[in-house]
Amino acid sequence: MNWHPFWLTAQLATLTTSLLLLLCVPLAGWLAFDPPGQVRRRKWLVEVLCNLPLVLPPTVLGFYLLLAFSPASWFGSWLQETLSLRLAFSFSGLVIGSCLFSLPFMLQPLLGSFRQVPWSQIEAARCCGKTDRTTLWRVVLPQCRPALLSGIVLSFAHTVGEFGVVLMLGGNIPGQTRVVSIALYQEVEALNYAAAHRYALLLVLFAFVVLLGIRWLQQQQERC
Repeated sequence: MNWHPFWLTAQLATLTTSLLLLLCVPLAGWLAFDPPGQVRRRKWLVEVLCNLPLVLPPTVLGFYLLLAFSPASWFGSWLQETLSLRLAFSFSGLVIGSCLFSLPFMLQPLLGSFRQVPWSQIEAARCCGKTDRTTLWRVVLPQCRPALLSGIVLSFAHTVGEFGVVLMLGGNIPGQTRVVSIALYQEVEALNYAAAHRYALLLVLFAFVVLLGIRWLQQQQERC
């Protein structure tokens, strides 16, 4: 078995999850916390846009990203000429596509948990002179550890299992964009079912372990 697709998939999932963690913690805090009675101006629109990947077919997102990153488009041409950056059919492009596609799986657990934090605790921290950033990291996040872990696990697992975005945006380039799901698809196309079975079995085992982990996190949250 060729193990390089597994290594590439692990790199992609780890980098995607790390970037989403850095992005979604402050984003969820901004979306979740409003003083009682204050109208959430335009926040609902941002939340809807962030959740679009939940209902969009992966190929749709991959198609539009491919068009945007293509050197034939103004944006892709600007990236290539100004920054010498080519995102279409590259690992960097896969990271951006994976972050957009897995964004709801990190954001939603955090957002749901943040909204359960009593507003009185936020006000008390502010009355003590704490900044919003300090309040988020010292008051909110310690109460939302199970949701944080759930978001990390879900984002990592979702990135490992994605197919449509990877195929549309990255293609099937050995050593650059051929992740496990693409390698499995290639073996099926080549009628090499023995290798396809091995790839598929490892992915099934991985999914089973992820579901066990999520169930354990839910039990921990219920006990809290």
